[in-house]
Amino acid sequence: MTSTTLDSGTENAGSLSALSDGLVVAKRNLIKIKRVPDLLVFTTLQPIMFVLLFAYVFGGAIDVQGSSYKEFLIAGIFTQTVTFGATLTGAGLADDMQKGIIDRFRSLPMSRSAVLVGRTVSDVANNLLVVIVMSLTGLVVGWRIRSSVGDAIIGYALLLLWAYAFSWIMAYVGLLAPSPEVVNNAAFIVIFPITFISNAFVPLESLSGVLKTFAAWNPLSAVTQACREWFGNIPAEVKTPDYWSLQHATTYSLIWIIAILAIFVPLATRQYSRSASR
Repeated sequence: MTSTTLDSGTENAGSLSALSDGLVVAKRNLIKIKRVPDLLVFTTLQPIMFVLLFAYVFGGAIDVQGSSYKEFLIAGIFTQTVTFGATLTGAGLADDMQKGIIDRFRSLPMSRSAVLVGRTVSDVANNLLVVIVMSLTGLVVGWRIRSSVGDAIIGYALLLLWAYAFSWIMAYVGLLAPSPEVVNNAAFIVIFPITFISNAFVPLESLSGVLKTFAAWNPLSAVTQACREWFGNIPAEVKTPDYWSLQHATTYSLIWIIAILAIFVPLATRQYSRSASR
């Protein structure tokens, strides 16, 4: 009984230490962004450019049943942007490995997972800022939230949860990759096709065969569909596609988020212990 109590107390203290140390590392990463304003400017300009390009260049050529393309588009842009934004986690860790900063962290009396917790939390904060900028841009071009405030908050929370989970995949990739450039190139090759073979930019009905099936079960489609539902951007007369993944988009998204965290948090933490500076 005593041993169990001591073990439990040690475990709780370890978790609190990881959280406390992780917040310190997150603060360090956010200060770093503040001191490199160019990074922040380009991070926020890119999603604005995507919103304007798709709304005004492709919007007139894509027909969306029962809704305007701008309202259809914004949730897809949100999902695409936060997914690509997660690559900052991998590139940042690869950069820290290359410069020997990870070795410095390991020499300090801090929790083993604090660096990864801090990195992923700070990147979610960065994604939150980007989503705010995109929302304001969307409102300017004609997008509207047609649900309640509570539903909209749930939509945003799901989006950030997805971004947080995906950043753990990129953390693992960043610890394996030899340089930040490799992380960026590898992420582009993988994320670009899974983003565009989805319902983010075109209706699922416009795809056919294998592409349609892949898009229907693609988690990015589920996150996009769920956000559209929570933002009230799907008119009542529009029929939901005949796929369980899209008929229960929020549940399917949460299953993916939990599965990614369950697999990649321990993988990344173990790889962090094994990695050596290059």
